[in-house]
Amino acid sequence: MATAPRQFDVIVLGAGAAGLMCAAVAGQRGRRVLLLEHNGQPGRKILISGGGRCNFTNQHCSPENFLSENPHFAKSALSLYQPHHFLELVEKYGIPWHEKTLGQLFCDHSSRAILDMLLAECALGKVEILLNAHNVRVESASHGFSVETSLGAFAAPALVVATGGLSIPKMGASGLAYELAGQFNLAVVPPRPALVPLLLGGNEAGWTDLAGVAADVIAYACGGTRFREKMLVTHRGLSGPAVLQASSYWRPGEPLTVDFAPEVNGILKPLTEPRSRRDFAGLRQALRAVLPQRLASFLAEAGAPTGWSNAALAACEQRLHRWDFHPVGTEGFEKAEVTAGGVATDHLQARTMETRTVPGLFFIGEAVDVTGHLGGFNFQWAWASAVAAGRAV
Repeated sequence: MATAPRQFDVIVLGAGAAGLMCAAVAGQRGRRVLLLEHNGQPGRKILISGGGRCNFTNQHCSPENFLSENPHFAKSALSLYQPHHFLELVEKYGIPWHEKTLGQLFCDHSSRAILDMLLAECALGKVEILLNAHNVRVESASHGFSVETSLGAFAAPALVVATGGLSIPKMGASGLAYELAGQFNLAVVPPRPALVPLLLGGNEAGWTDLAGVAADVIAYACGGTRFREKMLVTHRGLSGPAVLQASSYWRPGEPLTVDFAPEVNGILKPLTEPRSRRDFAGLRQALRAVLPQRLASFLAEAGAPTGWSNAALAACEQRLHRWDFHPVGTEGFEKAEVTAGGVATDHLQARTMETRTVPGLFFIGEAVDVTGHLGGFNFQWAWASAVAAGRAV
C-alpha cells in the first residue's frame, strides 16, 4: 500500500537565491514550507558569485536594468522589494559589505555569509530543506499539487518553481522550470546564454592574438543600449563587463559595435597638423596616446585608412568610434552567468508571480523571462520575485 504524501502548505523547488528567499518569507508567515533541492548543498551559485564575494544587489536598481519581452513586468516586484530592503537584512546579520563601481554591493569577505543568512532566515520560518531530491515529478492534485521525488512524495496547495535556468550546468543547472511550464501549457521564451563571452572567427580570428588586453570602451547592444565598461580580449574572442552586458542583447548574425575611445575626439588630429607624419608610424603613435599599446598597434594595421587625406583620416577615426565585430557565437551556457528567456511573463501576475491559468503555481527568479544586467541586478530580481511569491502563497 503506497504511503500517503506528506502535506505542506507550500513546496518550493530549488534552493538557490530565489528559492531560499521565498521559502524563508513564506515560512515566517506561518506557512509549512518544504524546500526541495536536487544538489547536495543549497545555494551553490551564490557561493561562486562575485568571485566568491557575492555581488548581492545594486544600489541603482531600476526596471531599465532588465531585459524581457515585457519590459514593464518587473516593475511591480522590484518596487515592492528594493535594494535597501535586502541591505537591511544583510546589516541585521552584521555582514560587512562594500560598494564597488556603479552601485555594486559585495560582501567584504565570503559569499558564504549571504548563504548562511538565507539559511538562518529559513530556520526562523521552520522551513524543511531536503537535499539530493532527484527525479522530481509534479502532478495536479485535488487540492493543489503532488510532487514525487527520490526522497518520497509530498503535496501542497501551492508550488513555487525556483529551479533557475540553464547557465553553469556544472552547478547543477537544469531545464526543469521549462518542462513544468510546458506541462501546464505555459509559453516559454526560448532560453539563451546571457552575460556570456562572445567568440570571434574568420577574418576576425586575429584579434585573439591580443588575449589579455583590456580597454575602457562603449559596447553598443542591439536596440541602442550602451554599456561603458572594460572590454577584454580573450584567446577565443571578447569578454569583460562591456561585452558581457551587450551579449544579453546580441543575436547570431548581428554585429557588436564598439567605441574604442569614448569621449575622445581628434584621436588622429596629430596626423593633420603641418609637417606631421601621415604614415603607419604616425598612425600608431597617435593611437598609442589614447589606447593600450598592443591594441593601438593592432588597430593601426586592422583599421588603417585607405589613404592619408583628411577625409580618409576622418573616416578612419569614425570607424574607431563605431567598430563592428561579427561574433560567430557565444561561449554557451557553460560560461554564461545567467539565462535569458524563460517562462513568458504574459502567463504570470506581476505582483505575486502566480500563474494566471493554474492557481497556486508560481515561477520566480531566473526561471522567468526577466534578465538583469551585470552588477547585482539578477540577485535583486531573485530577492524581489521571491518575496512577491513568498507573501502570496
